[in-house]
Amino acid sequence: MNKQGLLIVISGFSGAGKGTVVKELVAKHDYKISVSATTRKPRALEVHGQEYFFLTRDEFESMIKGSQLIEWAEYVGNYYGTPKEYVINELKASNNVILEIEIQGALKIKEQFPEAILLFIVPPSAKCLKKRLVDRGTEDATTIAKRMARAYEEAVYMKDYDYIVMNDQLDKCVETVNSIVISEKARTKRNEAFLEEIKKELMVFSKGE
Repeated sequence: MNKQGLLIVISGFSGAGKGTVVKELVAKHDYKISVSATTRKPRALEVHGQEYFFLTRDEFESMIKGSQLIEWAEYVGNYYGTPKEYVINELKASNNVILEIEIQGALKIKEQFPEAILLFIVPPSAKCLKKRLVDRGTEDATTIAKRMARAYEEAVYMKDYDYIVMNDQLDKCVETVNSIVISEKARTKRNEAFLEEIKKELMVFSKGE
């Protein structure tokens, strides 16, 4: 079967819980996660090089000029981007790689990697989304309002994703995503080399050898 790693792009509204879903996928199913670079300030308990590479604007713009990013975008006043080298190496090593990125970046990834799978994580309702943003206690009311307004703008792009996965119960959401990846890896178009190989083997047996 196909041993090439699969590139999984996960996006979602701020507050939908996509970061938690990704952490569970890595912990339970051994996915590799590409650490993104950003110019936003770290939240409590976030570690440089773990959740993100926290860079200055000058450092980030230097990476853009050096073509060291697969994609990058500016979101709510901060840059976000995906370092290139790690992703390419892990896919070659047959590892499934998750990119947790914003919509602009996700669509750029699809252009460069047509075989990538795009998943959009959604909350059960807009009311639930706002409650999650408030409950995490990391932003003031003005920022939360901006994030809700941004979610409304982003909703139009949900149709451009391959799958929509509701994050109502975390465990269920994680297993749904993992099942999608397993199914995608078994697609006929991803296993054409294997199909040709087994056809050749069967041809030998069909001749009585």
